[in-house]
Amino acid sequence: MAKDSTAARMAKSTPKAEGLSPEGVTEICDALRPLLADVFALYLKTKNFHWHMSGPHFRDYHLLLDEHAEQIFAMTDDIAERARKLGGTTLHSISDISKHQRLGDNNADAIAPRQMLAEVCDDNRALTQYLRATHELCDKYDDVATASLIEVWIDQTERRTWFLSETARDR
Repeated sequence: MAKDSTAARMAKSTPKAEGLSPEGVTEICDALRPLLADVFALYLKTKNFHWHMSGPHFRDYHLLLDEHAEQIFAMTDDIAERARKLGGTTLHSISDISKHQRLGDNNADAIAPRQMLAEVCDDNRALTQYLRATHELCDKYDDVATASLIEVWIDQTERRTWFLSETARDR
């Protein structure tokens, strides 16, 4: 009796999305990779602004950005695990994130608090659009599980956008 090769055993044990076409799995996983990179980029920018916040509203803004960062970071594992459940791969490193991210970084030494809030607000708006585009792709291939996760993330992202836009608004 011949033993299965490692590759054959891995192929048998790698989960695949039942009922999804190979084309659908490929396209969805290809969309999840930059989505994950954007979420990591937004997380780090939000933490950067949290760490470097100053001014008369320091405590409120510091806590708001920390709350948002926690919520954003919580998305990362779900996105990566969904890609793996589908049978795809995900990001491997910081350089892989930078290769796939669409949201810009901010490496400024100093930035005004309202500008910080406006920038992460704009990034959350952009993330909402990326989430919606990925949701449409999931709908195209009838991937209800990924679409369901994305619906929750859209709601969370719209809420962050709302809080940030109201906080940064000139009275």
